[in-house]
Amino acid sequence: MKTANAAPPRGGPTAPRGVRRHLPASPWLFLAPGLLAVLAFGLAPFLLTVGNSFTDNRTLVPGGFVGLANFRELLHDEMFWTGLRNSALYVLVTVPLLVVLPLLLALLVQRHIPGIAFFRAAFYTPVVASVVVVGLIWAWLLDDRGLVNGVLEALGASPVGFLSDPWLLLLSAMLLTVWKGLGYYMIIYLAALANVPRELHEAASVDGAGPVRRFRTVTVPALRNTMVLVGALSSVSAFKVFSEVYLLAGENGGPAGEDTTLVQLVQQVGTGLNGRVGYASALSVVVFVLTLGLMLLVLRANRKEDA
Repeated sequence: MKTANAAPPRGGPTAPRGVRRHLPASPWLFLAPGLLAVLAFGLAPFLLTVGNSFTDNRTLVPGGFVGLANFRELLHDEMFWTGLRNSALYVLVTVPLLVVLPLLLALLVQRHIPGIAFFRAAFYTPVVASVVVVGLIWAWLLDDRGLVNGVLEALGASPVGFLSDPWLLLLSAMLLTVWKGLGYYMIIYLAALANVPRELHEAASVDGAGPVRRFRTVTVPALRNTMVLVGALSSVSAFKVFSEVYLLAGENGGPAGEDTTLVQLVQQVGTGLNGRVGYASALSVVVFVLTLGLMLLVLRANRKEDA
């Protein structure tokens, strides 16, 4: 008769029936497709770009090693400094708006009232819309003969060159970026607001704090890390902006490329039958370094506040 304390059979305990043993490499087999995609479409092109930045390669003509000549040329390229100025201006204008406005929008749609789901979906719709479609619609609205100028003329005002003046074009692209990104960052803030303890607001109310004071003393401190995250994401996105400016500019871009951003300059220099691939790669490396530095600067500022 078998006892309850019978020793397991020699060779160690056996797995329950129906359960298979997995090899130690099994997790890597599941990760392999994603890792291969990252290596093929992320790391490999990046290393190739870095290598090309030290050459004078062209689109159809392979070149030779030129060392730091492309980077030295950047320092004397007026278009590079114009693109850097426009990209920096894009960050300085859009990032504060994309940090503050989505938070206010999230506070507005956070309330549980009838029909609020419709407004949440409406505010999020521009996020899922194609940037090409949205850009073409805005270009049609802001064109010299578009709907906005048509309304202005009907009111007796002179038409405005939203897409022909380089500064107005950049401003229009900034507004497009902010409008399209509001819903995305609103969702991030909604998730963060759900984790703010209700007791903090109740305690502030007991102390006599009104809605504005509760927002300043309770909501903002609780969402500081989320605001830093939104600031970092929007900064990187704004510094690498391309589609919005490119679609709005079209054939009506500002004179002498005055509305060009850094990523647009990379596209202009590196494409075409005789594109300067080496110089465009050097520009891309500089954009990467500046973007990385911008991200580290935001994180460093957050750490100083935590300290």
